Amino acid sequence: MSMRHPKLQQWDETMKKMFDEIDDYLEEKYGHLYPLHPNRAKRGKTSNKEHDGLFNVGTSFTAGFGSELGKGYIIDIDMVTLTRIPDDVREEIEEEVVDLVQERLPRFFPDRDLTVSRDGHVYKIHGDFSLGSL
Repeated sequence: MSMRHPKLQQWDETMKKMFDEIDDYLEEKYGHLYPLHPNRAKRGKTSNKEHDGLFNVGTSFTAGFGSELGKGYIIDIDMVTLTRIPDDVREEIEEEVVDLVQERLPRFFPDRDLTVSRDGHVYKIHGDFSLGSL
C-alpha cells in the first residue's frame, strides 16, 4: 500500500483537473482530424480522459538531474493514432498546450510562482512546488 501525503495528493488531483480541461479543448479542436488507434476508446467512453479520445495529455514529475531548470513536471502530449502527424501540426499543438497550461496555472495553482519553459527537447512546468510545513 502506498502512503502519500494529503497535500501531494491534492496537488496531483489539481494538476489532473487542469489537464482534463486542456484535453477537452484539444479534443474539440483537433479530435476529429485523425482516426483513433483501433484499440483506443472513443472520447467519453471511459471514466478517465487519459484512456479515451485522440489525446492523452498530462505530466510526469522529474527530479531534474542534468537539467538546466531542475525539478519539475514534464508536459506529455500523446496523440493516439496510427496516422503520422505532420511535424508542423504536432508543433502547433505543443505550442498551444504550452499556452493553455501557462494561462491556467494561476487559476489552478494560485499563490504559486509556476511557469512553463522548454528544457532541452521537452516542455516543463517549474517553480514553487512547496507543500508547506509537513
